[in-house]
Amino acid sequence: MNSIQLRQFIRDVLNEDVGSGDLTTESIVPVNHKSVAILLAKQEGVIAGLLVAEMVFQELDPSIRFTMLVKEGERVSKGTEIARIEGLTRTILTGERVALNLLQRMSGIATLTRQLVDLVEGLPCHVLDTRKTTPGLRQLEKYAVRMGGGTNHRFGLSHGVMLKDNHIAMAGSIQKAVEAVRKRVGHMVQVEVEADTLEQVKEILMVDVNAILLDNMSVDTLREAVRMIDGRVWVEASGGITPETIRGIAETGVDAVSLGFLTHSAQALDISLDFVEELEGDSWQ
Repeated sequence: MNSIQLRQFIRDVLNEDVGSGDLTTESIVPVNHKSVAILLAKQEGVIAGLLVAEMVFQELDPSIRFTMLVKEGERVSKGTEIARIEGLTRTILTGERVALNLLQRMSGIATLTRQLVDLVEGLPCHVLDTRKTTPGLRQLEKYAVRMGGGTNHRFGLSHGVMLKDNHIAMAGSIQKAVEAVRKRVGHMVQVEVEADTLEQVKEILMVDVNAILLDNMSVDTLREAVRMIDGRVWVEASGGITPETIRGIAETGVDAVSLGFLTHSAQALDISLDFVEELEGDSWQ
């Protein structure tokens, strides 16, 4: 998501939440009242999305001072102050929920990703995300995966060919499906084909592909598939991979594992916004 797209996205989500105004804040807080607030990690995790949170507050008021106290992708302990916000109290209160929603969501994804990356440490195996993302949040969620040490799979349908079982059924065979896409997209586009069985792996190896997705295979079957492929194409394992099984799957020799739950099931990291100091301006009440 480029800066123009991100700014428009932030405007859209602020409009959704704020609408014609923050009735509560505007009823209580004087126009020129200023404060200092901190963003506090309430649990251990990996931080992602501070840049986005900053843009939320500055979209409401460019004079807001947002100071990051940790780096994007940094692992923090419970109780760590991760950012300091200084400026008009109305702006801080109005932007609080949108900023926290995005920051908590992205940090949760980064934290879960880091846990999985740590589980395959020492192995030449990438941890990939998928297209199972929240509609409208794909770019931010995939950024969070990178902050957690993971690797992005394709961003969308136009960023590579992946032939799955339904595509193959429509084409009539793996060979016909690959020939059809090669004719359309040319040699510069990567083509990956899904295989559910060792017989399909054999068939795929007879056509012009760049990668094979081994779907929902047992560890023993994965190991045999990797032996058959013998480094001729890039190999990805997917389907039902959990923290308990990821190490064993990675040890079969696959180049990567892909996990939809990195983005569709990550739990938001608990982060709070707390006011710590009043600055100049009229009193709060």
